Amino acid sequence: MYRLTYLLRRNPEYSFEDFQQHWREVHGPLVAQHATALKIVRHVQVHNVANPDDEKPAPANSPRGQMLKPYDGVEEVWFRHRDDVVQSLQSSEGQAAQAELLADEQKFIDLKHSPGWYCYELPQINPTPENVIAAPGVPIYKTFYVFNHHASQTLQEAQLYWRMYHGPLVRSFGQAIRALRYVQVHRLDDDMNETFAAARGTEDAPFCGHAELWHDRSSSAAATPEAIAAGQALAEDESLFIDFSRSSIWYGKEHVLVDRR
Repeated sequence: MYRLTYLLRRNPEYSFEDFQQHWREVHGPLVAQHATALKIVRHVQVHNVANPDDEKPAPANSPRGQMLKPYDGVEEVWFRHRDDVVQSLQSSEGQAAQAELLADEQKFIDLKHSPGWYCYELPQINPTPENVIAAPGVPIYKTFYVFNHHASQTLQEAQLYWRMYHGPLVRSFGQAIRALRYVQVHRLDDDMNETFAAARGTEDAPFCGHAELWHDRSSSAAATPEAIAAGQALAEDESLFIDFSRSSIWYGKEHVLVDRR
């Protein structure tokens, strides 16, 4: 499916708690209300479990060093086809829906610094059916890892390495890190990205892509020697195609507001 990833930084006038409440209780239902007009198949909010403003500097022995400040959350939207997005933007009903959503976004989102882009998924560790959800109240969490590649690489080179070499490496460590699901989400080089940014006056560039890892934090997997060794090996391999200083990682909880799959 054709997918939109929309990273959110909150309006500075909103507290972390007020931002999450407005996003979940006001904006979420508004998106669901317009799902038919916008041809939305699925809509999920991923809320950061911690206030990014409280993040502490990375320890000296951190394998990735100091990374970008995490985002407050992520808006994820799925469509059957790219043409569905184009058609909805061209219809009067779709345009009215977009205008109403944007008017609400302007209240609680720092639009200049909240990049969005269209992408495609490559599941690497995947249950059938795809029913793993990091819902509130359960011990499952979703690691959200957005990254940029090194300046010496092209988008295509970095994504190729990610697909061909890093993906299989993560799969080989799946049991050690107790992964429930792992998905690569690659940014598309698509002019629809510019359309999305222009409508919101976004100044921050989109990322190369992001990785999603669902895991059960009720287990003691993080403390095992196998998990520690796996984490070190994965970080070493990431350094070959990821610029850590221009990338970010955090834990999130999912709120599923539309699911018509």
